[in-house]
Amino acid sequence: MPTIGFESHDHHACVSDAMAKAEARCTASALRLTPVRRRVLELLLAEHRALGAYDILGHLSAEGLGTQPPVAYRALDFLVKAGFAHRVEALNAYIACAHLGADHTPAFLICRSCRSVAESDTALTQGRLGEAARAAGFQIEHTVVEAQGLCPACQTGDAA
Repeated sequence: MPTIGFESHDHHACVSDAMAKAEARCTASALRLTPVRRRVLELLLAEHRALGAYDILGHLSAEGLGTQPPVAYRALDFLVKAGFAHRVEALNAYIACAHLGADHTPAFLICRSCRSVAESDTALTQGRLGEAARAAGFQIEHTVVEAQGLCPACQTGDAA
């Protein structure tokens, strides 16, 4: 799977495709994509940048969709459990899944300047960590991989 997040792309198609996949998955799995959940996913898809729960709550409140933190947290919890979003631990924030519908283990490349986040895929059993786990007789069940640095735009000073 390619790394998605820093390169130029047809963002409208990216959002439309992700929403269609989310709707199809909800239908197939008997999940409810309520108006609040749908709007939170749309907000996360709006840009490849992590958003905190209170950032999301601000949008929801302005749109009359809720003013209390549990509204945002419940929607985010649903989206993460459904595989539509990920929690970026280092930022205490959330990002829409760039590989929606694919079974994968995400790794995040986080720009410390503009807070944009690219999502890549990493296999639990591959690489040096996988080798170390096998050598120790350890079975990896979950990892959190987050690398911080500068995105291509911030390296060249092109970030807005």
